[in-house]
Amino acid sequence: MPDRDSVEHSAETATAHAGSEGEGDRAPRTPLVQRAYQMLLTKISRGEYQPDEKLPGEHELASTFLVSRPIIREALKRLREDGLIYSRQGAGSFVKKRVEEEARSIGYSPVETIADIQRCYEFRLTIEPDHAYYAALRWNDSALAVIASALDLMRDATNARRHREDADYAFHCAIAQATNNHYYISSMLALKDHIAVGMKFHGASLMGPRPALIGVFDEHQSIYESIRVRDAVTARETMRKHLEGSRDRIFEGRTLDLSL
Repeated sequence: MPDRDSVEHSAETATAHAGSEGEGDRAPRTPLVQRAYQMLLTKISRGEYQPDEKLPGEHELASTFLVSRPIIREALKRLREDGLIYSRQGAGSFVKKRVEEEARSIGYSPVETIADIQRCYEFRLTIEPDHAYYAALRWNDSALAVIASALDLMRDATNARRHREDADYAFHCAIAQATNNHYYISSMLALKDHIAVGMKFHGASLMGPRPALIGVFDEHQSIYESIRVRDAVTARETMRKHLEGSRDRIFEGRTLDLSL
């Protein structure tokens, strides 16, 4: 009789193949490997695992994420291929020094005032619509799957009437990554703490009527769909409208005069 790991690994392979057959018509359903990959990526991005820190073993990660060891093994393989972790023979997997650590040398001033939140949105509006534009032109299957995975996390949170800032940030970073332009992703990583402040305020503004959360998820869904069908012009415009809407929800449509 096959053991649990081999059965679940076979099921995972079948799920991945089935998901790839309809991707042209709808967003792909995220397989278990992709979910495990995204959860590990989120923990690394948030600094829960520091550079050169050893990751928990496969058995511990499998128990934590409630999946089999072959699924964890495949997720770790993807992280290695993406240059996010490295392995030492007989010692396990370790986190590589992140681009984020290097990007901090850009030296953006910290968010100190409400006006700084507006300034951050103003800057994001100059780069993120282009992220969506170039992502639509350049995405590959792996990059699109990461965007879809973050969108799935946002969908789950929306259904639970919650806003997940980490999934929201991961969605925007995944789009920057899909441009295959390291200047874009480096800027997003350097702005992580600044964007997080705005996202917390934005999340708080959505905690009233449920349709507010649904509407924002729909905005992200529209961005994803435009990128997926490679409609670069629409992707740029939907991203712009989303960011303007987020800013206006925080400031209730009354932006500050930054000339003062």
